[in-house]
Amino acid sequence: MIDARTGQTLQASHADSRRYPASLTKMMTLYLLFDAIDRGKVKPGTRMRVSRRAAQQPPTKLGLRFGQTITVRNAILALATKSANDVAVVVAEALAGTEWSFARQMNAKARALGMKHTTFRNASGLHHPKQVTTARDMARLGRALLRNHPRQSRVFATRSFQYHGNRYANHNRLLGVYGGMDGIKTGYTNAAGYNLVGTARRGKTRIIAVVLGQRSAAARNTRMTALLNSGFRKAATVAKVAETKARTKAGTRVARWKPKARDTISVERLPTPARRSTTALGG
Repeated sequence: MIDARTGQTLQASHADSRRYPASLTKMMTLYLLFDAIDRGKVKPGTRMRVSRRAAQQPPTKLGLRFGQTITVRNAILALATKSANDVAVVVAEALAGTEWSFARQMNAKARALGMKHTTFRNASGLHHPKQVTTARDMARLGRALLRNHPRQSRVFATRSFQYHGNRYANHNRLLGVYGGMDGIKTGYTNAAGYNLVGTARRGKTRIIAVVLGQRSAAARNTRMTALLNSGFRKAATVAKVAETKARTKAGTRVARWKPKARDTISVERLPTPARRSTTALGG
């Protein structure tokens, strides 16, 4: 768990243990798609074609058919909410030609962001024995999304979206339940367990927390809630300590101040006015 503004670790347990990311992988898929939008390679309205391989991906998926197209805008929503595996492959092929080539780009970006213990093998998070990550690396990725793509990252707060007449709800059930929660991504496979990178903001404080390998969605949500509650308490304590130190330091500077030679004010003595003579008049 980290402070999103400073990157300071507020709490950690097995933060560098390697785990399977499952659909947390799509955070990086979206990061590269946001990069492509910023570079002008694609636009929100750009249509991406569905390959036979993309259409054959297992659930969860939108059920795209070979030869169809989907806009970048809808692809972003599908990845952030429905966590659609078929859409992940569509994005990978549109940006890099093949999913394998895209995975290489994912790994390069991971290294650039300081994710030292993460390896990607696909764009969706479907199980691969060599696709691994750590809680610390996922916290870094979550922070990078918020800092480097603040506008696009608002999509993670989307509660649901509609596509071709169907409504798809976000898998993050803490949205709208935990105060201040506005992202980011869930993940699940049998091998990975239930994962969640969550972020919440209260006042000026934003916390990013990572939960990996829980046995159920309920356990994952309970653990995430406890982490965020702890994070906000710790952040408040850190802020109070910093404020107290700042006040103490300022008070010490005032108490120790002594006038220097150049601060001394010289007052010139004015001449004493001549005493007036008075005459008493008798009557």
